[in-house]
Amino acid sequence: MKLPFFSKPTLKDPTPGLGTFGGVYTPSILTILGVIMYLRFGWVVGNAGLIGTALIVILANAITFLTALSVCAIATDRVVRTGGAYYMISRSLGVETGGAVGIPLYFAQALSVALYTIGFAESVVTAFPQYNLNQLYIALIVTVGVGILAFASADIAIKAQYFIMGAIILSLLSFYFGHPVEETSIELWGVTDKEPFWTVFAVFFPAVTGIMAGVNMSGDLRDPIKALPTGTLAAVGTGFVIYITLPLFLAMRADTSTLIAEPFIMEKMAVWGPAISLGVWGATLSSAIGSILGAPRILQALARDGILPPWMRFLGQGSGFKDEPRIGTLVTFTVAIAAVFIGDLNLIAPVLTMFFLTTYLVLNISAGLEGLLNSPSFRPSFRVHWALSWLGAIGCLGVMFLIDPVATCVAGIVVIAIYFWVRQRELMVTWGDVRRGIWMALLRMAVLQMDRQTDDTKNWRPQFLVLSGAPRKRWPLIQLAQALTHNRGLITVSSVLPEGSRDVASQAVLERRIRDYLERHGVEALVRLITAPDPFDGAERLVETYGLGSIVPNTILLGDSQQMIHRDRYCQMIANLYKAKRNVIVLRENPNLPYDPWNESKSRRFRIDVWWSGGIQGNGSLMLILAYLLHSNPKWQKGEIHLKLVVMDESAVSEAQNNLDKLVEDLRIDAVSEIIVADGRTFATILKQSSKGADFIFLGMPSPTEDKLFVTNYEKLQQWTQDLPTTVFVLAASEFNFQEVLGEN
Repeated sequence: MKLPFFSKPTLKDPTPGLGTFGGVYTPSILTILGVIMYLRFGWVVGNAGLIGTALIVILANAITFLTALSVCAIATDRVVRTGGAYYMISRSLGVETGGAVGIPLYFAQALSVALYTIGFAESVVTAFPQYNLNQLYIALIVTVGVGILAFASADIAIKAQYFIMGAIILSLLSFYFGHPVEETSIELWGVTDKEPFWTVFAVFFPAVTGIMAGVNMSGDLRDPIKALPTGTLAAVGTGFVIYITLPLFLAMRADTSTLIAEPFIMEKMAVWGPAISLGVWGATLSSAIGSILGAPRILQALARDGILPPWMRFLGQGSGFKDEPRIGTLVTFTVAIAAVFIGDLNLIAPVLTMFFLTTYLVLNISAGLEGLLNSPSFRPSFRVHWALSWLGAIGCLGVMFLIDPVATCVAGIVVIAIYFWVRQRELMVTWGDVRRGIWMALLRMAVLQMDRQTDDTKNWRPQFLVLSGAPRKRWPLIQLAQALTHNRGLITVSSVLPEGSRDVASQAVLERRIRDYLERHGVEALVRLITAPDPFDGAERLVETYGLGSIVPNTILLGDSQQMIHRDRYCQMIANLYKAKRNVIVLRENPNLPYDPWNESKSRRFRIDVWWSGGIQGNGSLMLILAYLLHSNPKWQKGEIHLKLVVMDESAVSEAQNNLDKLVEDLRIDAVSEIIVADGRTFATILKQSSKGADFIFLGMPSPTEDKLFVTNYEKLQQWTQDLPTTVFVLAASEFNFQEVLGEN
């Protein structure tokens, strides 16, 4: 299905968009400097000590920094429009991966609004116990307040964050110029019975995961290509400077036991204690505002790209000159209010953290793949080596399992489920992504590797070139190829067009139409069309030239020739294909029979007759391989393979039966061996009497040594099978050991 796209208003916005400081740096740094810094940093220093805390801060910021580098690379390669991280991922790894990450990211952002406002309410109730405040009412009032701010305008919300930034700066200054709470010596490694290093790291790491707040505002930025890398890296750098200096002051002003036991230790150290409370409230409010600004924009992008169901397309609409997602904001506000009424979100909070980290992980993978493939279309002005992005991805994945393995698995299951849900909808997009580049790189490696190797019997399977002409006219040829490959071998559906009937452009359009027709009928196949003055010359030329390196079709599948006028040239073509060392399979149907071997509703058991000829080193082996592949198909597994051999008289029956039984046993093929005594009857008579009840008949073709003799022999095969069910004539390529493919003991 085609994706719906909503275009932005064509009128010029009289006011410029958000700049680097207000649109990226401010929301990012305010989300980074959150409640963990105020209420958990002392606990981290107490358990890890000064050196341990420094290692934690450096490692955590390194992962965030690497992710920020990946964001910068993607952001400076293309204009990042509404949707932020979702937009980046979907344009790089495809709409399915973008949807799989974008939908959970939206809910994580929307529910985070409630998490932060509930946290704000808890801190207010704790700070003023004498007033007996109601936590639910405070959370609702604050949620409504941030909702009104976001609904009114992103500019107003950003300006409100400036006041919050002032409160946080005041709290940090009050702390830095504060005083010790007790005499102490600096502990380098924390207490003796401390928490494990990685447990402490897991507690601290969410404190540095705030860079998406600025990325989510990408659609509202004046110059996202410049603002995103500058603002994001500046926020990461500022956060690192603050986080690497705070532990020194904490370690100098209190001992480890006090740091661990007192969550509000920073308040006791500050010059003016209430400034820390203002900082805590500012941190929660700024995070809530960042979330309620970012979530609707992700929702808007998801709806515009058709990820959401059709009835939700209205969520992609924007309002005003700035295309603000007011409908999405209203939906997000409703989700947040519902979450506030639920109250305790501790159960889902770890999973929400995993969704944010999954976004980091996939952003790193996107930049890493783009850099590794080095496609001409990927030309970021901010270049990052692909190894750094992959290192960031590994770090994100490791941190996810360190923080909460169960939540990581739950988040992974949700993302995978959404991926397949989006994929099964078969959305058609108007942009390219990196996946084709990945397949091209893998294809190059595979082709070069295959070209260095010779054909081996261990991995042989038929790779079909189906000379079907128009697929609708000879659909059973394609059905047979599909039944024999089981979607494991390659099928190329081909046709030879009259010379001059189509130019190259219209030929490409026709190939695309045939490919679409095959996909609608569940057939995975390549399509190749050529033009030639003669269809037989065109087929031979196609066999001679088609392929990539050593990867060429080894089996040519064509329909039976019914026209006497073309019989000689048809047989000559088969002989030339044989000389080109290709297997040739000819499908001969009987349209006069009342049943169809492809009809799955047929109640009786299928029967496949293989007339043993040519021996184990000739057509016999290939016929058995094809019969086995057909019988292995789920549609034919209830059937039986009958291996038939004709002897002249009764005296030869016993030895022939033993030989055939031993052959079946050695080849490990589930087949019924059947010895038929001629008793003076011709082979044609025996064939018609014995195989009239079969569904499929395999007959070997004689080798085309002489043109005239081969034409005569082919006409005999046609006469013998005139009134029989669907028959397959098989001619095995010379100089290939099909006996080893069967694996005879």
